[in-house]
Formats: sequence, C-alpha cells, structure tokens
Amino acid sequence: MSDLLERLRGRGWRMTAQRRVVAEVLDGEHVHLTADEVFARATVRLPEISRATVYNALGELVSLGEVLEVATDGRAKRYDPNAHRPHHHLLCSDCGTIRDVHPVGDPLADLPSSERFGFAVSDVEVTYRGLCPDCARA
Repeated sequence: MSDLLERLRGRGWRMTAQRRVVAEVLDGEHVHLTADEVFARATVRLPEISRATVYNALGELVSLGEVLEVATDGRAKRYDPNAHRPHHHLLCSDCGTIRDVHPVGDPLADLPSSERFGFAVSDVEVTYRGLCPDCARA
C-alpha cells in the first residue's frame, strides 16, 4: 500500500473507489501533477470517474494537509503528495518540470530573529528556478 493511502486510512478518510484511484495516481516521489493530469491518469484506471470527483478529492486532500497545492509562475496548480516531509522545489522555467529538493537543516531556524520583523513564522516555501537538463540541451 502506498504512503499516501496509508496516511489517509490512518485518518479514517472514507476510501471510495474514486478517492482511492486519485490517491494512487498521486503516490510517489517527485509527483507534481496538475488536476487535469490526475484526471487523465485516473480515467485510465477507472474510466467512469468524473472530472468533478477528481477536483473534489484533490480539494479534500489539500484541506486535510495530505497533499500540497503548488502554484508556479502562472501555470496550472500542481499537487504534491509529499506534504509531510519538509522540502523545497526545483522548477524548470521552460517546461515546468518540478523536482523535490530536501534541505539540510531547518529553514525556519536559519532565519535570524532580527530578520523576522516580529513575525511568528510558521512555514517556508522556497522555489529554485532554472533549466532542467533536457531544456538546457535544447
């Protein structure tokens, strides 16, 4: 069973066939699919699944904190199932490929109190931009 499915079962999320397929499609490392990509892959596994069901399931997974919604430079939002392991993103500014980057240390701890301006910082999002190897060769 996948990590995401295990977490959802542990939370008591009602596992319908449609929800299970959405969770299975999202499972894995470096997964950053758009809602349309999730829908396309889900219909291969369960042809009768509707686009609305996929969007609703994604919304629930984001609300539960089990999936991150990643917005990148005016492109379609992407869904990242690695919500429980702190990480940053590496984004290809040409093709939009996203890879997870795992920081060494705690990014919150790296921000000196003098640079917090009184903010109670609760989260850090870092996106590195550049060209992936394929786009750099082109």
